[in-house]
Amino acid sequence: MMWRWNQTSMEDFILQGLFDESFFSLCLFLLIMLVFLTAVSGNSLTILLICADPRLHTPMYFLLSQLSLMDLMHVSTTIPKMATNYLSGKKSISFVGCAIQHFMYLSLGGAECIILALMSYDRYVAICHPLRYTVLMSRRVGVMMAVISWLSGSVDSLIHTSILMSFPFCGSRIIHHFYCEFPAVLKLVCGNITLYETIVYICSVVLLLLPIILVSTSYGLILHSVMQMRSAGSKRNAFATCSSHLIVVSLWFGASMFTYMRPRSQRTPLQDKVGSVFYSIITPTLNPLIYTLRNKDVAKALKKVLRRDLFN
Repeated sequence: MMWRWNQTSMEDFILQGLFDESFFSLCLFLLIMLVFLTAVSGNSLTILLICADPRLHTPMYFLLSQLSLMDLMHVSTTIPKMATNYLSGKKSISFVGCAIQHFMYLSLGGAECIILALMSYDRYVAICHPLRYTVLMSRRVGVMMAVISWLSGSVDSLIHTSILMSFPFCGSRIIHHFYCEFPAVLKLVCGNITLYETIVYICSVVLLLLPIILVSTSYGLILHSVMQMRSAGSKRNAFATCSSHLIVVSLWFGASMFTYMRPRSQRTPLQDKVGSVFYSIITPTLNPLIYTLRNKDVAKALKKVLRRDLFN
């Protein structure tokens, strides 16, 4: 009996995906692939610019490079498999493949929540305590922040993935999604999981609300400090420095809260797919564009590289 249960539990899942065989789906697929390529090239370029330009070797840009790496890995975790399934006509994903995909996207999502919160602290120190910035935000502190983000996201994801994939799956193994997202896989679990769902909901609230509280506190203190500045130029520079990060934070946390903090009774597969497309594809694509276009240092580094390539 145990052997039969294990055999059934280890069977492949079926990913419903985003597309059917219509012409509209083909156009949508091509659009998503274009967005995917933009995300990969944009985040890769951001990482390379920060590594190549010595002026960008600061804690702020080191954290930005980590954010770009997370975004790059995030889109690479879900989109290639979706594209492969659509082009091959197959919709299956192995049990192990689903577990790995679930672990990767959840760990990267958790790490991104934390690093965005820590980046807001970096901006708070830079604006409110500029003379102590090199002490409070040394290279060692920046590396520790990155390690905390990666480690926290990985541990949280490992726990949830291990528990989720240990449950028995029965009946239909069709995942109404284009990748192994947590709510979609959880719907296939047999038995009473009310307690586990409650625990997951609490963990999601903590992982989202604590960073939001830190971000809100940091920017509240920044706003108070900026209002006390006498120079209009200083105020303008402070707002310009923070605006890019605020836009990215709003996009990421807004989409994440829409996906994970709604009660199960209010969720539909279509809404889950739309929310996931936004935070797993659109947001990683917009992040490098926002930072590159609105950040003078990154824009200067990009112009320097382009100028050097043109003249060489």
